[in-house]
Amino acid sequence: MVALAATFSVFSQKRLDKKADKQMEAWRYEIECAGIGQDGTYLIKVWSFSKKPSIAVEHAKKNAVHGVIFKGFTGAQGCTGQKPLAQSPALEQEKEEFFDNFFAQGGKWMKFVNCTSDGVPAANDCIKVGKEYKVGIIVSVAKDALRQDLEAAGIIKGLSSGF
Repeated sequence: MVALAATFSVFSQKRLDKKADKQMEAWRYEIECAGIGQDGTYLIKVWSFSKKPSIAVEHAKKNAVHGVIFKGFTGAQGCTGQKPLAQSPALEQEKEEFFDNFFAQGGKWMKFVNCTSDGVPAANDCIKVGKEYKVGIIVSVAKDALRQDLEAAGIIKGLSSGF
């Protein structure tokens, strides 16, 4: 009986994870500078959207890495805005298999990000918007290491490769 309950619990959690991942597939988030990070990193605030705040918090780190690669961010908080690492907006579709694996559950993206706010949003960083929540988390993205990894994989061109 206990094994059946544990199996059901694992199955239910996987189903919830899939539903949450489906929600996040649209890559709905906002990204902004949150201050000056250590050398080779960006300190950014990511606003993720979900029906459950805990899911938005969970996906904020993945959204941060996605944002650094594909969106970039505007300057604020005494820091300069940054362009995305990807020069082409179509890169995500062109290299779809790579990015599907890169952003998979437990994927390589995880080694380039750290949550600096311990995964707990401040009271004013969890806002109810209609039927969902907009949750802001401050994260640090290792942009130099991320760039090197994407260059080594042949996904983006190196800075020294010319224009």
